[in-house]
Amino acid sequence: MLPMLSVIIPAYNEARRIGPTLDAVIAWLQGQPLPHELIVVDDGSEDETRAVVRQRLEGLAFTRLIETPENRGKGHAVRTGMLAARGDLRLFMDADNSTPVNELPGLLARVRAGAHVAIGSRRAPGATTDVRQPWYRRTWSRVANRVVQAGLLEGIRDTQCGFKLFTGAAAEAVFARARIDGWGFDLEALALAQRLGFPVAEHPVSWSDDPRSRISPLRDAWCITKEFFRIRRAFRRGEYGLPA
Repeated sequence: MLPMLSVIIPAYNEARRIGPTLDAVIAWLQGQPLPHELIVVDDGSEDETRAVVRQRLEGLAFTRLIETPENRGKGHAVRTGMLAARGDLRLFMDADNSTPVNELPGLLARVRAGAHVAIGSRRAPGATTDVRQPWYRRTWSRVANRVVQAGLLEGIRDTQCGFKLFTGAAAEAVFARARIDGWGFDLEALALAQRLGFPVAEHPVSWSDDPRSRISPLRDAWCITKEFFRIRRAFRRGEYGLPA
């Protein structure tokens, strides 16, 4: 029996970008053999995101829209979707389709080779981008990488690419313990996966820059740094139920 695949897309005020992404994901899912489901988690959007999603998902039995009453952050939306999913394999990807769903076979191959978490990487050899990232995105990436190298994770070059595949077992174990709602949720999820003994593998992906990104280099670098120390402190105090 083929494993079931869940695709989770977190969304907050994505009315202008999520429609084409959903069209692409639905078409890809319908063209491949794995049993599948598509879950969109609306994180308290204040624009027409929910209306756009409902229109795109209408009549498709394998899709769900989960609505949260208030905006709590991408980490909360991803966690909600991953724990609501039924798949043996669970991918979360960005609403702007910066890494398209047709990059998924590479991650699936990593899982077949033994990984329980396969993550898209813009830094791994073979990765491609359509344009050189603007300075603030490069700054953001460098800050995140330095945070990682400060001692939370080992051997991971790109923690922030929003294209990550978990086995069902890894997703349940990691996201049941996770608590970070903001940008640092990627760091937390990967650190938990490593400490729980789930092999993590990076895979080069194609990535497209969207100039409409809401990343703020100073604000978000400060937030992720604070969350990094919060995660480190939580591990030391045993708050995740794991040895320090």
